[in-house]
Amino acid sequence: MPFNESFKTLIFVGKGSSKDQDIIATKEALGSGFQAAHKLKEVHIDVLLDTFIDHTSDTETIISAAAEMAQTATYTFEAYKTNEHDTLTRTYTFYCADQNDEAINIGTAIAKGVNFARTLVNIPANDLTPVALAGEARALSSRHDHLSFEVLGNEELEEMGMHALLAVNQGSDQPAQMIVLRYQGLENWDEPLTFVGKGLTYDTGGYSMKPPEGMKTMKSDMGGAAAVLGAMEIIAETKPAINVMAVIPSTENMVNGKAMRPGDVLGSFDGQTIEVTNTDAEGRLVLADGVSYAKHLGAKKIVDVATLTGACVVALGDVITGAVSNDDDFYNRTATAAIESGEDIWRFPTHPRYYKMLRQSDVADLNNAPGRLAGSITAGLFIESFVKDTPWVHLDIAGTSFLDRVTPMGPKGGTGVMARTLATLANHESRS
Repeated sequence: MPFNESFKTLIFVGKGSSKDQDIIATKEALGSGFQAAHKLKEVHIDVLLDTFIDHTSDTETIISAAAEMAQTATYTFEAYKTNEHDTLTRTYTFYCADQNDEAINIGTAIAKGVNFARTLVNIPANDLTPVALAGEARALSSRHDHLSFEVLGNEELEEMGMHALLAVNQGSDQPAQMIVLRYQGLENWDEPLTFVGKGLTYDTGGYSMKPPEGMKTMKSDMGGAAAVLGAMEIIAETKPAINVMAVIPSTENMVNGKAMRPGDVLGSFDGQTIEVTNTDAEGRLVLADGVSYAKHLGAKKIVDVATLTGACVVALGDVITGAVSNDDDFYNRTATAAIESGEDIWRFPTHPRYYKMLRQSDVADLNNAPGRLAGSITAGLFIESFVKDTPWVHLDIAGTSFLDRVTPMGPKGGTGVMARTLATLANHESRS
């Protein structure tokens, strides 16, 4: 197919060394090109996709990546700015020997879900409260025929004994929410693949208070919930033949006269008791009730996603997501989906000693924060104590969900990380 010969600008992008080629390198190259075109205020953008194809990816993957990066690399969040925005309408034409409209549709769906997740993370906490987050989930379900929505408020949570989530909520003037979305891709509803997302719409640390610098971006502590909702957007758009459930325990972690204190002992939905030694280790508390409730609702396999530990940031920086799992096969399936999505994850080791650390309490079954040593691992294993034998993967996105730097993948702020991986996993599981 001949391309537009009336172009006025040529943009060349390099993909780096041939030995370093993978889908991430391809997406970064595409993203750099799209960002450059936007800066030049180009409105008709032609892409010679054959030049991006190499031995690491097939044509369909490259076409999908291009459709995705055209929208994610150039994403902006300007909802609260009153100055003039870039309102140019841009068209993209992809030139490739093997045209594939379905691949374009998939890439577009991925971009829609990722950018939805980013926007949720970027909305300030005075507007995105737990109730507002539930409203976003409700609106998502109303946009798609295959999605259904329900939510539990404080009264229902109290009746059901979700005392770990409610304990974190004690210091907030906002009610807690247990949000559930169901995507039904099969004739009968049973054994859903389940995503559980941490939905802390703001985290002061409670009485174990964070320093001021550490609080500036704590609106992003619901990045796990955002990833799960972004994934459900993608899944609802692409319609895999599988049942998928999203469970989001949401609250704020604030300080008032009723707030949870170090030394408190909590109950939980599954009956285990927890000694609170650090109120800033609250994410694992809400996830304890979240994964227990997911099991109660029939979850077959569980992936939880959470901005859980500063220790993960120390270990892996803002580049790689940390993982803990109780099932090798399910972890490998998740890792394969992550590789295909261009999102790096790395699995932490486990050891009997780490489990013993969690049981070091004189007054309760579990200790919510046994110390700095192996902090990311013990946090994950705390959640496993409530997952038990259900195949499970924990993804710690504390370093990867919110960036303070621009990358070829997008601007500063929320990244929408793991929305792609979760949706890809659902697609893979639908074919297994």
